[in-house]
Amino acid sequence: MSQKLKFSSACGSRFYATVRSRVEQYFTQNQLSQYANTQMWIKTIFFLTGFAGIYFMIISGLCPRWMLLPLSAALGILSAFVGFNICHDAIHGALSGNKKVNKIFGFVFNLVGANPYVWSITHNVVHHTYTNIPGHDEDIEVAPGLIRIAEEDEVNAIQRYQHWYAFPLYSLASLSWVFRKDYKKFFQKNIGAHQNKHSKLEFFNLFFYKALYYFLFIVLPLLVLDVSWWQFLMGFLLLHIAQGLTMGLVFQLAHVVEGTNFPVPNKTGQMEEAWAEHQMRTTANFATHNRLAAFFLGGLNRQIEHHLFPKVCHIHYGEISVIVKKTAMEFNLPYIENKSFLSALRSHFLILRKFGKEAAAN
Repeated sequence: MSQKLKFSSACGSRFYATVRSRVEQYFTQNQLSQYANTQMWIKTIFFLTGFAGIYFMIISGLCPRWMLLPLSAALGILSAFVGFNICHDAIHGALSGNKKVNKIFGFVFNLVGANPYVWSITHNVVHHTYTNIPGHDEDIEVAPGLIRIAEEDEVNAIQRYQHWYAFPLYSLASLSWVFRKDYKKFFQKNIGAHQNKHSKLEFFNLFFYKALYYFLFIVLPLLVLDVSWWQFLMGFLLLHIAQGLTMGLVFQLAHVVEGTNFPVPNKTGQMEEAWAEHQMRTTANFATHNRLAAFFLGGLNRQIEHHLFPKVCHIHYGEISVIVKKTAMEFNLPYIENKSFLSALRSHFLILRKFGKEAAAN
């Protein structure tokens, strides 16, 4: 079982109290809800309509065969965008103040191949609490033994090439999620310091909704489409390669770039910094002034704001980021950001190369 961790309650807590008060004041003064607004519901309709529309275009059999592969890739990318924009907020309880509404939209996660209950544990509970702490934050463990991103990670000679093979590995993230990851996490005794105890309902939900996904995306297409098994397999793999690469890149650029830390606790499990200060040193933004990134990435390019205010809908992150950045500067805390997606990608590449060279030298 992973060691129980405790964060310091010193100066960092003053930062969090201040920034939280200012953000709450922003919503009160502007008479705004922290949940989805009209713009957010339009985004929700757009992504769900696009996802369902492309799926039914494929399954209808009305499209010429040459269109099926590009449509499969588009469906994979849209699956990632549905996860980013809708499910992510809903599972955090940030889409609506109504728990039933959040549960309904969180259910959609099953239709992109992932289990919302397992995600709520690994992401909401563990990742958001123990961000970038080796051995605790399993969200950053893409391929243990193959990819090294911190000093504490296992060293392997092949890692000298990781800055080249990491990106193809990221493209397998969705396939792993559909067939392996959820089952593995569900049946682990612990996820980080969290002890797994599941109700009978969650056992049923895991297997039932996985079976539903397999039926909708494997069995049904094979039954209704006039394609051979290998043509179907090409489309299915392309869907998940597109989805996996989109997810993998976005998640990595938020925590594994130059400037972010991978702190470790002392022997008693005590972290040196307060939780909010820890978030500022382990999380990064990118492409924050790019409207397309803001629209498609569901606020995941503004991870600093998301980690400090996970129950605030991402549609508000642009406005509150001004408050967060100003307050961080007042408290002499870092506000890590890359100006563009490409600069963040380059920074991630350099991190991979740096730890790969260190592995080669050992």
